[in-house]
Amino acid sequence: MISGLHGWAAFGVITGASLLLLAVLHGVTMAIGHRIGRYNVVDVAWGLGFVGIAVLSLVLGPGDLARRWLLAVLVALWGSRLTWHMYVKSAGKGEDPRYTELLSRSGGDGLGVVARKIFATQGISQWFVSLPIQVSAVVGGTEGIWIVVLVLGVGLWVLGLAFEGVGDAQLRRFKADPANKGEIMDRGLWSWTRHPNYFGDASVWWGLWLVAASAWPGVLTVLSPVAMTYFLVYATGARLLEESMSRRPGYAAYQERTSYFLPRPPRRTVP
Repeated sequence: MISGLHGWAAFGVITGASLLLLAVLHGVTMAIGHRIGRYNVVDVAWGLGFVGIAVLSLVLGPGDLARRWLLAVLVALWGSRLTWHMYVKSAGKGEDPRYTELLSRSGGDGLGVVARKIFATQGISQWFVSLPIQVSAVVGGTEGIWIVVLVLGVGLWVLGLAFEGVGDAQLRRFKADPANKGEIMDRGLWSWTRHPNYFGDASVWWGLWLVAASAWPGVLTVLSPVAMTYFLVYATGARLLEESMSRRPGYAAYQERTSYFLPRPPRRTVP
Protein backbone atom coordinates (compact mmCIF):
# COMPACT_ATOMS: atom_id res chain seq x y z
CA MET A 1 0.00 0.00 0.00
CA ILE A 2 1.11 3.56 -0.71
CA SER A 3 1.57 5.05 2.74
CA GLY A 4 -0.24 8.37 3.20
CA LEU A 5 -1.60 8.60 -0.35
CA HIS A 6 -5.27 8.31 -1.22
CA GLY A 7 -7.58 8.77 -4.18
CA TRP A 8 -6.17 10.24 -7.35
CA ALA A 9 -2.70 10.74 -5.90
CA ALA A 10 -2.46 7.00 -5.27
CA PHE A 11 -3.91 6.34 -8.72
CA GLY A 12 -1.19 8.53 -10.24
CA VAL A 13 1.51 6.42 -8.58
CA ILE A 14 -0.14 3.16 -9.71
CA THR A 15 -0.66 4.27 -13.30
CA GLY A 16 2.87 5.66 -13.51
CA ALA A 17 4.31 2.41 -12.19
CA SER A 18 2.14 0.48 -14.66
CA LEU A 19 3.43 2.51 -17.61
CA LEU A 20 7.02 1.95 -16.47
CA LEU A 21 6.44 -1.78 -16.09
CA LEU A 22 4.94 -2.00 -19.59
CA ALA A 23 7.78 0.02 -21.11
CA VAL A 24 10.37 -2.35 -19.62
CA LEU A 25 8.36 -5.46 -20.50
CA HIS A 26 7.88 -4.49 -24.13
CA GLY A 27 11.44 -3.23 -24.51
CA VAL A 28 12.77 -6.60 -23.40
CA THR A 29 10.20 -8.46 -25.51
CA MET A 30 11.07 -6.47 -28.63
CA ALA A 31 14.76 -7.22 -28.10
CA ILE A 32 13.95 -10.93 -27.83
CA GLY A 33 11.76 -10.74 -30.94
CA HIS A 34 14.51 -9.00 -32.92
CA ARG A 35 17.03 -11.64 -31.83
CA ILE A 36 14.89 -14.65 -32.80
CA GLY A 37 13.49 -13.02 -35.95
CA ARG A 38 9.79 -12.93 -35.11
CA TYR A 39 7.72 -10.38 -33.24
CA ASN A 40 4.74 -12.52 -32.30
CA VAL A 41 6.50 -12.89 -28.94
CA VAL A 42 4.51 -9.77 -28.08
CA ASP A 43 1.52 -12.09 -27.65
CA VAL A 44 3.33 -13.83 -24.79
CA ALA A 45 3.84 -10.45 -23.10
CA TRP A 46 0.15 -9.53 -23.50
CA GLY A 47 -1.22 -11.54 -20.60
CA LEU A 48 1.95 -11.08 -18.56
CA GLY A 49 1.64 -7.29 -18.66
CA PHE A 50 -1.87 -7.38 -17.22
CA VAL A 51 -0.75 -9.71 -14.44
CA GLY A 52 2.03 -7.26 -13.56
CA ILE A 53 -0.40 -4.34 -13.42
CA ALA A 54 -2.82 -6.31 -11.24
CA VAL A 55 -0.01 -7.16 -8.81
CA LEU A 56 1.13 -3.52 -8.72
CA SER A 57 -2.44 -2.43 -8.02
CA LEU A 58 -2.75 -4.98 -5.23
CA VAL A 59 0.52 -3.96 -3.57
CA LEU A 60 0.35 -0.18 -4.06
CA GLY A 61 -3.38 0.46 -3.87
CA PRO A 62 -4.92 1.93 -0.70
CA GLY A 63 -8.46 0.90 -1.74
CA ASP A 64 -10.67 -1.96 -0.61
CA LEU A 65 -8.37 -4.90 0.12
CA ALA A 66 -10.89 -7.66 -0.68
CA ARG A 67 -11.60 -6.30 -4.16
CA ARG A 68 -7.90 -5.70 -4.83
CA TRP A 69 -7.20 -9.33 -4.02
CA LEU A 70 -10.17 -10.52 -6.07
CA LEU A 71 -9.07 -8.61 -9.17
CA ALA A 72 -5.45 -9.67 -8.73
CA VAL A 73 -6.42 -13.34 -8.52
CA LEU A 74 -8.83 -13.15 -11.48
CA VAL A 75 -6.30 -11.36 -13.69
CA ALA A 76 -3.46 -13.66 -12.59
CA LEU A 77 -5.44 -16.80 -13.44
CA TRP A 78 -6.50 -15.44 -16.83
CA GLY A 79 -3.15 -13.88 -17.72
CA SER A 80 -1.01 -16.84 -16.63
CA ARG A 81 -3.09 -19.27 -18.69
CA LEU A 82 -2.95 -17.01 -21.72
CA THR A 83 0.79 -16.39 -21.39
CA TRP A 84 1.56 -20.11 -21.24
CA HIS A 85 -0.83 -20.86 -24.10
CA MET A 86 0.75 -18.24 -26.36
CA TYR A 87 4.26 -19.40 -25.47
CA VAL A 88 3.46 -23.02 -26.35
CA LYS A 89 1.58 -21.97 -29.47
CA SER A 90 4.40 -19.82 -30.86
CA ALA A 91 7.51 -21.71 -29.68
CA GLY A 92 9.54 -22.95 -32.62
CA LYS A 93 7.10 -21.48 -35.16
CA GLY A 94 7.50 -18.71 -37.71
CA GLU A 95 6.05 -15.21 -37.63
CA ASP A 96 2.31 -14.78 -37.15
CA PRO A 97 0.72 -13.84 -40.54
CA ARG A 98 -1.16 -11.03 -38.79
CA TYR A 99 2.08 -9.23 -37.91
CA THR A 100 3.64 -9.94 -41.30
CA GLU A 101 0.66 -8.33 -42.97
CA LEU A 102 0.56 -5.45 -40.49
CA LEU A 103 4.22 -4.60 -41.02
CA SER A 104 4.02 -4.94 -44.80
CA ARG A 105 1.20 -2.38 -44.83
CA SER A 106 3.16 -0.08 -42.50
CA GLY A 107 6.37 0.26 -44.48
CA GLY A 108 8.45 -2.79 -43.57
CA ASP A 109 10.01 -4.41 -40.52
CA GLY A 110 12.49 -1.71 -39.47
CA LEU A 111 12.90 -1.38 -35.71
CA GLY A 112 11.15 2.00 -35.65
CA VAL A 113 8.09 0.62 -37.42
CA VAL A 114 8.09 -2.51 -35.26
CA ALA A 115 8.38 -0.48 -32.05
CA ARG A 116 5.59 1.89 -33.06
CA LYS A 117 3.13 -0.44 -34.76
CA ILE A 118 3.45 -3.51 -32.53
CA PHE A 119 5.07 -2.94 -29.16
CA ALA A 120 4.10 0.66 -28.36
CA THR A 121 0.56 0.00 -29.58
CA GLN A 122 0.27 -3.11 -27.42
CA GLY A 123 1.73 -1.36 -24.36
CA ILE A 124 -0.58 1.65 -24.57
CA SER A 125 -3.52 -0.67 -25.18
CA GLN A 126 -2.65 -2.72 -22.09
CA TRP A 127 -2.42 0.42 -19.95
CA PHE A 128 -5.80 1.69 -21.17
CA VAL A 129 -7.60 -1.65 -20.92
CA SER A 130 -6.27 -2.17 -17.38
CA LEU A 131 -7.70 1.14 -16.08
CA PRO A 132 -10.60 -0.61 -14.26
CA ILE A 133 -8.03 -2.53 -12.20
CA GLN A 134 -5.97 0.58 -11.48
CA VAL A 135 -8.97 2.72 -10.51
CA SER A 136 -10.52 -0.05 -8.41
CA ALA A 137 -7.30 -0.25 -6.36
CA VAL A 138 -7.84 3.23 -4.88
CA VAL A 139 -11.58 3.26 -4.08
CA GLY A 140 -13.69 2.01 -1.21
CA GLY A 141 -15.56 -1.24 -0.71
CA THR A 142 -18.59 -2.66 -2.49
CA GLU A 143 -21.83 -2.28 -0.56
CA GLY A 144 -25.54 -3.01 -0.86
CA ILE A 145 -27.03 -3.83 -4.24
CA TRP A 146 -23.66 -3.24 -5.91
CA ILE A 147 -22.53 -6.63 -4.60
CA VAL A 148 -24.85 -8.12 -7.23
CA VAL A 149 -22.87 -6.28 -9.91
CA LEU A 150 -19.64 -7.71 -8.50
CA VAL A 151 -21.06 -11.26 -8.53
CA LEU A 152 -22.28 -10.81 -12.12
CA GLY A 153 -18.80 -9.66 -13.07
CA VAL A 154 -17.19 -12.77 -11.58
CA GLY A 155 -19.77 -14.92 -13.39
CA LEU A 156 -19.01 -13.28 -16.73
CA TRP A 157 -15.28 -13.74 -16.07
CA VAL A 158 -15.85 -17.46 -15.45
CA LEU A 159 -17.82 -17.74 -18.71
CA GLY A 160 -15.07 -15.97 -20.64
CA LEU A 161 -12.25 -18.05 -19.17
CA ALA A 162 -14.19 -21.24 -19.92
CA PHE A 163 -14.71 -20.20 -23.55
CA GLU A 164 -11.02 -19.38 -23.94
CA GLY A 165 -9.73 -22.51 -22.24
CA VAL A 166 -12.15 -24.97 -23.82
CA GLY A 167 -11.85 -23.38 -27.27
CA ASP A 168 -8.04 -23.47 -27.18
CA ALA A 169 -8.03 -27.09 -25.94
CA GLN A 170 -10.45 -28.17 -28.68
CA LEU A 171 -8.33 -26.50 -31.37
CA ARG A 172 -5.13 -28.02 -29.97
CA ARG A 173 -6.61 -31.55 -30.07
CA PHE A 174 -7.93 -30.95 -33.60
CA LYS A 175 -4.52 -29.86 -34.90
CA ALA A 176 -2.78 -32.76 -33.17
CA ASP A 177 -4.75 -35.28 -35.26
CA PRO A 178 -2.96 -35.86 -38.61
CA ALA A 179 -6.32 -36.71 -40.21
CA ASN A 180 -7.36 -33.07 -39.81
CA LYS A 181 -4.41 -31.60 -41.71
CA GLY A 182 -5.66 -28.89 -44.07
CA GLU A 183 -9.18 -29.03 -42.63
CA ILE A 184 -11.09 -26.16 -41.02
CA MET A 185 -11.85 -26.52 -37.31
CA ASP A 186 -15.65 -26.37 -37.08
CA ARG A 187 -16.41 -28.51 -34.05
CA GLY A 188 -17.35 -27.84 -30.43
CA LEU A 189 -17.33 -24.15 -29.56
CA TRP A 190 -15.86 -23.47 -33.02
CA SER A 191 -19.20 -24.44 -34.55
CA TRP A 192 -20.92 -21.69 -32.52
CA THR A 193 -18.43 -18.88 -33.14
CA ARG A 194 -15.40 -18.60 -35.42
CA HIS A 195 -13.46 -16.98 -32.58
CA PRO A 196 -14.35 -18.55 -29.20
CA ASN A 197 -11.01 -17.48 -27.71
CA TYR A 198 -11.55 -13.83 -28.67
CA PHE A 199 -15.16 -13.93 -27.43
CA GLY A 200 -13.89 -15.40 -24.16
CA ASP A 201 -11.27 -12.66 -23.87
CA ALA A 202 -13.89 -9.96 -24.31
CA SER A 203 -16.16 -11.61 -21.74
CA VAL A 204 -13.29 -11.78 -19.22
CA TRP A 205 -12.66 -8.04 -19.50
CA TRP A 206 -16.31 -7.06 -19.36
CA GLY A 207 -16.50 -9.21 -16.22
CA LEU A 208 -13.48 -7.48 -14.68
CA TRP A 209 -15.01 -4.11 -15.52
CA LEU A 210 -18.23 -5.09 -13.69
CA VAL A 211 -16.17 -6.01 -10.63
CA ALA A 212 -14.51 -2.58 -10.77
CA ALA A 213 -17.86 -0.89 -11.50
CA SER A 214 -19.27 -2.26 -8.23
CA ALA A 215 -17.68 0.74 -6.46
CA TRP A 216 -17.71 4.33 -7.68
CA PRO A 217 -16.06 5.59 -9.88
CA GLY A 218 -15.12 2.25 -11.46
CA VAL A 219 -18.10 2.45 -13.79
CA LEU A 220 -16.44 5.41 -15.56
CA THR A 221 -13.77 3.08 -16.99
CA VAL A 222 -16.30 1.48 -19.37
CA LEU A 223 -14.27 2.53 -22.40
CA SER A 224 -11.59 0.05 -21.36
CA PRO A 225 -13.62 -3.12 -22.12
CA VAL A 226 -15.03 -1.33 -25.17
CA ALA A 227 -11.45 -0.83 -26.40
CA MET A 228 -10.52 -4.44 -25.63
CA THR A 229 -13.53 -5.68 -27.61
CA TYR A 230 -12.60 -3.41 -30.50
CA PHE A 231 -9.05 -4.78 -30.55
CA LEU A 232 -10.30 -8.36 -30.46
CA VAL A 233 -12.95 -7.93 -33.15
CA TYR A 234 -11.62 -5.31 -35.55
CA ALA A 235 -8.06 -4.15 -34.90
CA THR A 236 -5.49 -6.90 -34.31
CA GLY A 237 -7.66 -9.92 -33.56
CA ALA A 238 -10.44 -11.57 -35.50
CA ARG A 239 -10.40 -9.28 -38.56
CA LEU A 240 -6.71 -9.83 -39.34
CA LEU A 241 -7.04 -13.56 -38.70
CA GLU A 242 -10.03 -13.75 -41.04
CA GLU A 243 -8.04 -12.05 -43.79
CA SER A 244 -5.39 -14.77 -43.72
CA MET A 245 -7.81 -17.66 -43.10
CA SER A 246 -10.14 -16.62 -45.95
CA ARG A 247 -7.55 -17.90 -48.45
CA ARG A 248 -7.90 -21.46 -47.16
CA PRO A 249 -10.22 -23.93 -48.96
CA GLY A 250 -13.50 -24.41 -47.14
CA TYR A 251 -13.27 -21.28 -45.01
CA ALA A 252 -15.91 -19.39 -47.01
CA ALA A 253 -18.43 -22.16 -46.32
CA TYR A 254 -17.44 -22.12 -42.65
CA GLN A 255 -18.08 -18.37 -42.56
CA GLU A 256 -21.55 -18.85 -44.03
CA ARG A 257 -22.71 -21.29 -41.37
CA THR A 258 -20.86 -20.02 -38.28
CA SER A 259 -21.27 -16.79 -36.33
CA TYR A 260 -18.40 -14.33 -36.59
CA PHE A 261 -18.04 -13.43 -32.89
CA LEU A 262 -21.08 -13.83 -30.63
CA PRO A 263 -21.88 -17.55 -30.11
CA ARG A 264 -25.06 -18.99 -31.63
CA PRO A 265 -26.09 -22.33 -33.11
CA PRO A 266 -24.62 -22.91 -36.59
CA ARG A 267 -26.79 -22.08 -39.60
CA ARG A 268 -28.12 -24.92 -41.66
CA THR A 269 -26.73 -24.88 -45.17
CA VAL A 270 -28.32 -26.29 -48.31
CA PRO A 271 -26.23 -29.18 -49.72
